[in-house]
Amino acid sequence: MKRIVFLAALAVSAAAWAQAPKPEPVKAEPIKAEPAKAAPAKKPAAMAKKNSRRSEDARQCLERATNNEIIKCAEEYL
Repeated sequence: MKRIVFLAALAVSAAAWAQAPKPEPVKAEPIKAEPAKAAPAKKPAAMAKKNSRRSEDARQCLERATNNEIIKCAEEYL
């Protein structure tokens, strides 16, 4: 019974899809040349982002004595 209902719904949706109006293709406007802008200034070295340690192995932290020490060590790798 479920198959019959499914096939009927499929037939109805296929018929509705076939009768749906086709959207018109979007016409692209020509690209206008813009004047060149000045390059952005580089940030000073003091504001540079600290290197991430996400890709490094943090298994050494598991050798710590307590859970709190393990957590503090592992937070450096997040």
